[in-house]
Amino acid sequence: MSVNLLTFINNLTEVEEFSLTDIYSGSNRINNVGEALELFVKDVLCESLSIEAIDAKQQKHAEQLSYLGNQNNPPDFIIKNGDAFEVKKLINTPNSIALNSSYPKSKLRRDDSKISQACREVDGGNWSEKDLVYVVGSVDETKLKTLWLVYGDCYAADKETYEAPLNQISTHLESLPNIEVADTNEISRLNKVDPLGLTYLRVRGMWGIDAPHKVFASLVSERAESDFSAHTLMLTEKYQSFSPEDIQQLETNPKITITPVEIPSPNNPATYLSATLISFSV
Repeated sequence: MSVNLLTFINNLTEVEEFSLTDIYSGSNRINNVGEALELFVKDVLCESLSIEAIDAKQQKHAEQLSYLGNQNNPPDFIIKNGDAFEVKKLINTPNSIALNSSYPKSKLRRDDSKISQACREVDGGNWSEKDLVYVVGSVDETKLKTLWLVYGDCYAADKETYEAPLNQISTHLESLPNIEVADTNEISRLNKVDPLGLTYLRVRGMWGIDAPHKVFASLVSERAESDFSAHTLMLTEKYQSFSPEDIQQLETNPKITITPVEIPSPNNPATYLSATLISFSV
């Protein structure tokens, strides 16, 4: 049986431990909280939490995932013939998350210069774009407190919104006198800045975005006594695209609350979109 975000939510309701250091301890210990969070998400999705050895986990993941990610390129993983996922951690729930050189994405596009060639070739390379899920976990020391899973088209504007200022900056830099502009995947690279032509300047974008915990706070009412809570937000059209079996399993899970909501369009706040919020807490 293939996995998806709905099966992830169902699996998550069965998890009993949300302290990442307790889950990944002993010979299986992972000291980096961000890496532990990403592995936790993969483990819940692929039902491999009980597997101890990292290499055995990865083999289990490979049964369901067509891309396992790397440290230098988004996304963090892709479900076979399915959605892409980008995992971000928050320490004590700050108001924003760092996206580094990649601007927010409503979808993962195959022609994105930031993704690797290996990523482009997944699923036979027969795709132009994939739905993208931002998974943002708030961690208190090493304990996972809140997890938001938000589809990019609920959260980020179309790519032209972000590329416009990049293009304007690049065009302005190209107009500077006595500066040589080189081809680059960054915003710009200026060569021969000094009279001897020895110095170059790399111009990079460092993007950030308000965290879902802040953006969608009005949609939820967190219980102070909750040890852990999870919220998933997607357009209702996306929710209805899952199989009837997966939807039924989710809607008959007594631990889960499903609420229809209206959210402002990332491209036009005057327009509201029909969305589905899926929540549970322990």
